[in-house]
Amino acid sequence: MFTGIVEEIGTVLGVEHHGGSATLAIDCAVVVEHACAGDSISVNGCCVTVTGLPAGGGFTADLMGETLARTALGALQPGDRANLERSLRADGRLGGHLVQGHVDGVGEVLEIDPKRDWTVMTFSLPPSLSRYVVEKGSIAVDGTSLTVMGIGDAERPTFTVGLIPHTLAVTIFGTRAVGDRVNLEVDIVAKYVERLVSGGTPSPYG
Repeated sequence: MFTGIVEEIGTVLGVEHHGGSATLAIDCAVVVEHACAGDSISVNGCCVTVTGLPAGGGFTADLMGETLARTALGALQPGDRANLERSLRADGRLGGHLVQGHVDGVGEVLEIDPKRDWTVMTFSLPPSLSRYVVEKGSIAVDGTSLTVMGIGDAERPTFTVGLIPHTLAVTIFGTRAVGDRVNLEVDIVAKYVERLVSGGTPSPYG
């Protein structure tokens, strides 16, 4: 479990493909402090398992076919930057919102509108996810907990967020460009509520 508060921007060293899977190598320092093989780290919002800790720093992780098919990690290139976050400690603060690191879909940066003191970004939204996104609700974009400012119509599902200078500085959003693909994870609470309601599951509380 994560919070969507990015701890560090890492640099992609490489993505080595092996048929239907791949090995991702990331150069970083903060998120590997006291790390061990088997630990979980969020890379652009996708929970991966640390498989190696090279002597020179950083970590490696294996990406299975499902991860490559459902996220934008497979398109990473050496030199790309990535949002990183360690899994939440039981005694840690939930600074953002509950983020599983289970990517629901991939969107695209449609528009970047710099304001005087902040920046508005508009993203495409897979139609299957639009019902889970509400104005003033939470969404994780590349692993960053953000508040939805507005949503598009049913024919063109989109959503907008506002980014303050601090967010632009400590995440990869400061270098994002129109056309970039981003990992999206909608609010887990909405998915569970829908499942319970649609399944007609009776409440044990009467």
